[in-house]
Amino acid sequence: MHSPQIKKLIDLFSEFPTVGQRTAARFVFYLLNLSKEEVQEITSEILKLKEKVKICQACFKSFEPSLNDQDLKLCEICRDATRKKDLLCVVEKETDLMPIEKTRKYRGLYFILGGTVSVLKKEGLKKLRIKELLIRAKNPAIKEIIIALNSTTEGEATALYLERHLKPLNIKTTRLGRGLPLGAELEYADEETLSSALEGRK
Repeated sequence: MHSPQIKKLIDLFSEFPTVGQRTAARFVFYLLNLSKEEVQEITSEILKLKEKVKICQACFKSFEPSLNDQDLKLCEICRDATRKKDLLCVVEKETDLMPIEKTRKYRGLYFILGGTVSVLKKEGLKKLRIKELLIRAKNPAIKEIIIALNSTTEGEATALYLERHLKPLNIKTTRLGRGLPLGAELEYADEETLSSALEGRK
């Protein structure tokens, strides 16, 4: 039986995405075996993370502004004048954005939705940034919205949900091509597969 403090930390770590009780326990006992100085360094860096990293007000991507940044509200992608302002790619989470960027096939803008429909369900559905997406989609500069969600049951349900909300706006809405196998997650897709999926969107 774990002590109350160990159990408390295990429960906290278990709230992390994809982390179960067993993995959470490994984290806790790893920390327990560190020196006080090492633990202080970790906690210090976590606090710095919250202090220094901001969330983009346009796409909701995290970024760390430099002292030279005049606009602290937008990330480096949204500020990039070379990006195509008429393309908006909707992804579930920030870790889905990175592999798309690595393909170097997409030069438009992004929008991080913040979750999926069936996973969050009723009350959690409010956490999806649907309202913010619709406001962004109403920008006259946007000509196409690419729904780049995972090829899973949840991703499919969310894509249909978005399409229903976007349809009244009469904006071209496309999805990634079938280069992604059923059940695949963008976060783990290779660059070649993602490139094919982007080029084959429809």
